[in-house]
Amino acid sequence: MAHSSFPVEINVFSCGKYHPKPIELNNEVTRKPLTIVTPLEEGEFPVLILLHGFLLDRDFYSQLSCHIASHGFIIVVPQLYEGLYIGFDADVDVESAAEITNWLPEGLQQVLPSQVKANLTKIGLAGHSRGGKAAFALVLNRLNTKLNLKFSALIGIDPVDGLDKWKQTQPKVLTYVPHSFDLEMPVMVIGSGLGEFPIIPIWPFRPCAPEGVNHKNFYNECRKPACYFVVKDYGHLDVLDTKTTGPTGVATYCMCKSGKTRNPMRIFVGGAVVTFLKASFDGDFSYLMAIKDDENSPVSLQTVDYML
Repeated sequence: MAHSSFPVEINVFSCGKYHPKPIELNNEVTRKPLTIVTPLEEGEFPVLILLHGFLLDRDFYSQLSCHIASHGFIIVVPQLYEGLYIGFDADVDVESAAEITNWLPEGLQQVLPSQVKANLTKIGLAGHSRGGKAAFALVLNRLNTKLNLKFSALIGIDPVDGLDKWKQTQPKVLTYVPHSFDLEMPVMVIGSGLGEFPIIPIWPFRPCAPEGVNHKNFYNECRKPACYFVVKDYGHLDVLDTKTTGPTGVATYCMCKSGKTRNPMRIFVGGAVVTFLKASFDGDFSYLMAIKDDENSPVSLQTVDYML
């Protein structure tokens, strides 16, 4: 990657050297349906749990998951709940994420190819939209949830904590006290520049990532080490697959203000996640310092900030 401590031949915004394979597990195996995307090559790889957004399907994150896995990570994407209606509160998201996390030590290795080993001493947690809220709530222990593993890195992808500052959903994550998050791990927050604007600027249409409960507020409450990127000209759902099917998949193109195409935002998020995880697990944050100047980046950034 240009201008970084990655070898020059590595571009995190392109697919990596590993060949990712999705593995589908039904709820007879894990109690929650989930998709695991793993490299096929022999080796030991860190793990990332990725939590989907409100009413979204885990399959909508297949391109993002394959991008990250191709750089040497095992991605676990659970379906936190099923059905078109689950309510606005995120308690079930947090509880389901905890359940899958606690399944990993005894269950993950059994379903991986024999040549692939999961390194559960290097495990990250990421979440998009309400899944980002759930990820923060889980590591902040907002529901007093017992975990059998310790996370090493936390990522919020356009996280949202409710309809507005006065209508946070449960469990509440934001406190509106700067640097109040007591987290013992590096944190990355990625925001969308268009997320706080409604798709149609008239009532009753609401933005998908409203001011007061979005990425700005999450990052404001983080402590060192943390980093923050806001992608210009792209929207809240532009991290999803280019094609999302079914009624919900079609609706993703109608709910939020978006960019001209999803590819650039999704590719940037994939590369940023790879960069952040390598920095967090290897302890070299020059990876992150370089990403804003990377000539291979597919997007323009309107905000870049580091607390290192």
